[in-house]
Amino acid sequence: MRKVLTVILAALFVFLAFAQAKKITIWTSEAQVPILKKLADQYKAKYGVQVDVVQVNFGDIKSKFLTAAPAGEGPDIIVGAHDWVGELVVNGLLEQINLPERDKYFPTPLQGFTYNGKLYGIPYAFDGPAIMYNKDYVQNPPKTWDELIALAKKIEKDYGGEVRGFIYDYKNFYFSSFAFFGMGGYVFGKDKSGKVNVKDVGLANAGAIEGLKLIKKLVDEKILTSGDNYNTMDGLFKDGQAAMILNGPWAVPGYKQAGINFDVAPIPTLPGGKDPKPFFGAQGFMVNAKSKNKLFALDFLTKFIATKDVMYQIWQADPRCPSRTDVNELVMQKDPLTKKFADFLGKYGLPMPNVPEMAAVWGAMGDALAKALDQGVPAEKALADAVAQIKAQIK
Repeated sequence: MRKVLTVILAALFVFLAFAQAKKITIWTSEAQVPILKKLADQYKAKYGVQVDVVQVNFGDIKSKFLTAAPAGEGPDIIVGAHDWVGELVVNGLLEQINLPERDKYFPTPLQGFTYNGKLYGIPYAFDGPAIMYNKDYVQNPPKTWDELIALAKKIEKDYGGEVRGFIYDYKNFYFSSFAFFGMGGYVFGKDKSGKVNVKDVGLANAGAIEGLKLIKKLVDEKILTSGDNYNTMDGLFKDGQAAMILNGPWAVPGYKQAGINFDVAPIPTLPGGKDPKPFFGAQGFMVNAKSKNKLFALDFLTKFIATKDVMYQIWQADPRCPSRTDVNELVMQKDPLTKKFADFLGKYGLPMPNVPEMAAVWGAMGDALAKALDQGVPAEKALADAVAQIKAQIK
């Protein structure tokens, strides 16, 4: 009798929690807003509960959440990158998630949202950069670094400088990571047990220095210019004025809409036959541990968002590499571009560390890239300064 009563009380508690929740709020960036609003309508029609989708700039979601959540404000759910997890967990702001059908997911995206052995997010996709090229200018994409440089210079010469041979957001460490890690650099080392050792920072070792010099060569050869950034690259490619770029699957819909005749290829092999190793990230849903609607938010994610059908709808609107294997099987039959990204990143990509100390890396490495590539500071000094800055912040 006591067991039955316990079950009834538990069910009543869940019912009351749901009944009291007028709505749940999601913070997400621009790319996911249309599909999440559509899914919110589906969920309300099925369960009678309102889901508000609020657009926040991707770069602002984590910082605003860190301010709002401890005060009991902000959203019930955020959509963001796996490398936010460590910092948010340490601050007590993410709720652990018990994910059904866990065996239906690729291990790596799940690992990205796992911290100290516990899952704190539901990944819907993973992504990272590869070469995207306009087939009107490039028939055979370069396979080596030297071929890329030669082809980029030839295209610019052939078109009188009206078409950029190669352009990317090169002062962004995320996009330039392929050179650092491919040549032997690393962010954090690991101890004998395999645990991340944040005191071991490998961003100024010989490999990292060589990686930065590879990028500097593109600047010295005038293939890249100081004003190049993501928006410049994106606009030029959409306008048919860039032959090759470095970008991820999130950009595919825009380039298709622009009518560009493009394809995807691996980042070329680096000098010495070394493989490029770009960062890749997993995108997913995380629950605010301070939310009054925690149970409801978890129910929305685990019983609705995490299903095969809904995850497929998300991919259709935001075509990155799906985290669910069964969705990936559907996608591979319909979109060879996604398959090319997945094949390259699955073989060579490195997941961004999700430890809180990673927050100290981005700004320091952005400064190092700007110093070395714009201001003429030697690569060795720029990276040594960055590592010193990272260690000081971590300490």
